[in-house]
Amino acid sequence: MLSPSDSPLGKQLRNYVCVRIIRMDNVDIGLFEHDRNNTIYFYLLNADEQIYMRYGGRDSRSADSYLNLDSLALAAAKGLDLHKQYQAGQLAKKPRPKEDSARNYSMLVERTFKSNACVECHLIGDFQNLHREKDGTLDKLVHLFRSPDLRTIGIELDVPKGLVVRDVSGAAKAAGMQAGDRIAKWEGDTIWTFADAQWRYDKVARTAKSTRVTVERAGVLVDLTIALPVRWWWTDTRYRQSSIEPRSYFDDRALTAEEKTKLGLPLDGLASYVKYVSSMAYSVAAHDLKVGDIILSVDGKDRDEHADTASLYIVLHKTPGDTGTMEVLRDGKKTSMPLKTIRMSFRK
Repeated sequence: MLSPSDSPLGKQLRNYVCVRIIRMDNVDIGLFEHDRNNTIYFYLLNADEQIYMRYGGRDSRSADSYLNLDSLALAAAKGLDLHKQYQAGQLAKKPRPKEDSARNYSMLVERTFKSNACVECHLIGDFQNLHREKDGTLDKLVHLFRSPDLRTIGIELDVPKGLVVRDVSGAAKAAGMQAGDRIAKWEGDTIWTFADAQWRYDKVARTAKSTRVTVERAGVLVDLTIALPVRWWWTDTRYRQSSIEPRSYFDDRALTAEEKTKLGLPLDGLASYVKYVSSMAYSVAAHDLKVGDIILSVDGKDRDEHADTASLYIVLHKTPGDTGTMEVLRDGKKTSMPLKTIRMSFRK
């Protein structure tokens, strides 16, 4: 670590054995399991491989949304406290996760080990998904839309203070969460950092209708049940550059009920307004969409359990490289338009 040795964080880190991992060749990725698309990710653990907490995480806004030296210092101090508790026999030992290795993924081996190339975190995550796609175990709601955004349920953290809530709205506010609360548990598991919260939230079943969160308020633990809104798991995936995401190079938004009514469209039907088309769409002949078009269906499907836009439907139901058709409303006239999706090869 580059923290000055006389700084609060520097003094704390003198009590740690700090290890920087720059290659994942021989790392147990079963023990060190997390969303691989992060700028940095720390584990605070002991020699028995008991993980006290994680530190890191991000959202689609930026790579360092939740990274802060003050919150890292808080985590380091708490880690030392938890270690003392563990040594005193006051912390129960947790079951060790099943071992796994980057060498267990043949496509990753071909890409990296065979050419002595660096095995990096994002490559592991990407090739794990490619293997899932190949063997039929890929669940895009889980494996593509990782790390649900806390802001979707109305939680804004005071980042320098760790898990202290700065502002609250929406579902979290309706459940009784208040500004100044400190999030202490998620689904009954004790958490200490944003990375802990994000990691545990990511484990919530995508079919769940609610999630249990415990907050500390004036020294008292308060249990809350937060109702999960529709598509609570959705996040902007573009920064991930995932090989399993079919690229169609346009952005859209769902029409409002008022807009649908005005156009005579069914309220429960798929209808999305095209608000941006990338020049890449024309370069790769993905489609002929224009800003202002309204997509009414994809491959004849005008309703979906999860998707409220054509772009999301394509991501969830198409494999990169697939073709199809879209029904498009342009200038008041319906037309059928070919669609071709692209597989992005993200190989740093």
